[in-house]
Amino acid sequence: MSLAHVLLTSLIEKPSTGIELARRFDRSMGFFWNATHQQIYRELSAMQTKGWISTLEEDHANTRKKTYQVEALGRAELADWMVKQSPPAQLREELMVRLRVEAQLGGNTVLPELERHLVLHKENLKIYQTIFAKDFAHEHDQDRTQFIHKMILQLGIDLELGWIHWLETVIPQLKAFDER
Repeated sequence: MSLAHVLLTSLIEKPSTGIELARRFDRSMGFFWNATHQQIYRELSAMQTKGWISTLEEDHANTRKKTYQVEALGRAELADWMVKQSPPAQLREELMVRLRVEAQLGGNTVLPELERHLVLHKENLKIYQTIFAKDFAHEHDQDRTQFIHKMILQLGIDLELGWIHWLETVIPQLKAFDER
């Protein structure tokens, strides 16, 4: 998957200016795909060159604000990309490598980082749960799009709960090894 596919998806959902897209990205897609605002603008330019997106005409000719929308070539690119197979994402987590080093060197020097991650995962969980309560508390899964969005958010909640459970298992056990 590329940033272009993420941006095309966002623009299909709603034509947007670059800044609107970057803000929406931070609040939704950014939870599972990281990109700086500079990367977003660079990718928008490349997608416009490929004919995947275009800009809507603004009423005020003196404004530099561009509203981007997806064109037929962009829709075709997304349709082609959607049917391609991809392997499940591989866990690429620096913390796991540090923990492997900890296993060899000892000293519980990674413990503060594990505790920090526990706090961060709890914060992410609160954010996801707040979004869920606001956007999906009274949903009855009648709308396909909303159901899909809900299930993506539910996976985020489940992943955070998994991390929290794992960290709350690992941290006390590492501390217990030090007490022996």
